[in-house]
Amino acid sequence: MAQNLIESGANRRDFLKTSGLFTGAAILSQLPFGSRAAGYHSSVDDTIKIALVGCGGRGTGAAQQALNTKQNVKIVAIADAFQDRVDKAFSGLMQRPDAAAKVDLPKERQFVGLDAYKQAIALADVVILATPPGFRPGHFEEAVRQNKHIFMEKPVATDAPGIRRVLAAAEEAKKKKLNVVVGLQRHYQKNYREAIKRIHGGAIGDIVGGSVYWISGGVWMNPRKPEQTELEYQMRNWYYFNWLCGDHIVEQHVHNIDVANWVKNGYPVSCQGTGGRQVRNSKEHGEIFDHHVVDFTYADGTVINSQCRHYEGTYSKVDEMFIGTKGRIDSFGKNTILKTHKGQALYTHPNDPKKPDGNPYQVEHDELFAAIAAGQYKFADAENGAKSTMTSIMGRMATYSGKQVKWEEALNSDINLFPDTLAWDAKPKLLPGPDGYYPVAVPGKTITV
Repeated sequence: MAQNLIESGANRRDFLKTSGLFTGAAILSQLPFGSRAAGYHSSVDDTIKIALVGCGGRGTGAAQQALNTKQNVKIVAIADAFQDRVDKAFSGLMQRPDAAAKVDLPKERQFVGLDAYKQAIALADVVILATPPGFRPGHFEEAVRQNKHIFMEKPVATDAPGIRRVLAAAEEAKKKKLNVVVGLQRHYQKNYREAIKRIHGGAIGDIVGGSVYWISGGVWMNPRKPEQTELEYQMRNWYYFNWLCGDHIVEQHVHNIDVANWVKNGYPVSCQGTGGRQVRNSKEHGEIFDHHVVDFTYADGTVINSQCRHYEGTYSKVDEMFIGTKGRIDSFGKNTILKTHKGQALYTHPNDPKKPDGNPYQVEHDELFAAIAAGQYKFADAENGAKSTMTSIMGRMATYSGKQVKWEEALNSDINLFPDTLAWDAKPKLLPGPDGYYPVAVPGKTITV
């Protein structure tokens, strides 16, 4: 369930050639702003060139972490649908003390628009995909088509058709030996790695139950502006629209649901649950629920309970716990302890402030770029990223419909949330009513499979 590990003895230059990243004139023909003099024919340059697609806070943060790696890296292109996002990301990157050496972003390589991602991807060795999740399948397909190594944020889609696209592109990435890391960063967090390695080794026996949580306050929202089209408004408030976000059970809680799949070393066969809008239910909250509670059932009959909610001023918990036949783990927090049912510690993860574990957001980039620099094909996270995202989508299907949902019917669903036409003057599929409120799922009436 963790990233696939595949070693290769090739040096970096041969690796970049064999993985299709540098094909001489083919790459040069994609450069819209220059020729060989621009220095992008990397067979004569060991710099790893990075493109950022999606210039919000998470995308800019991921770009900073990529530039913090020990390798010879440089960001050479950025892209976003909105000019102000590009400007803000550029400003933040230029504040680095090493910007002169690691940030090379003249205006002609700052791309804006709904198709800007294609231009940025063409100029890089490694692509960071960090737009709202609804765009991820198309962007991932394009990066694989252009033979790039990829870091992409979670979740990797918002509906079943998107998941199927990601799974197909993941197979192509494997064939091309393109490293793909997904931002489910707990897979790169030492206490999770060490504890789950021992769980898989049988330390607490067979897993027979557990609970995973992301219960917290809500997130940001941006007021509607008179000049905005409906598409721009939804994109500026992407968290509240399922074609872009998937609801917070998908966008946020996927982290914890992914840990359940990792611990169980598999994916659930069915689920059922409940949810609704109790607190965050204004027209500004779009169509998403503010709470979801789901039971995920795995092939061996194990049921893992999932809880997520957005309520201000209430008890908060972002963690996971699991019960085995011989013991349990109650938290993956600072005191990660595997113990017997009588409380005897079986494994306690070291918590030494003098030797802290690495920041997993940084570690995922450190390991990705180290592999690329060494000419190694090591990371194939996309399949697990897609299937854990699908688990979350299946949970949303259950809470929206009030029905039991099975894995195969969910994965094969033809409900496509993405707009039929993506243009600033085109209408998304979901539109507000005369009162400004958006249609919201009603369990027992809504069909989501």
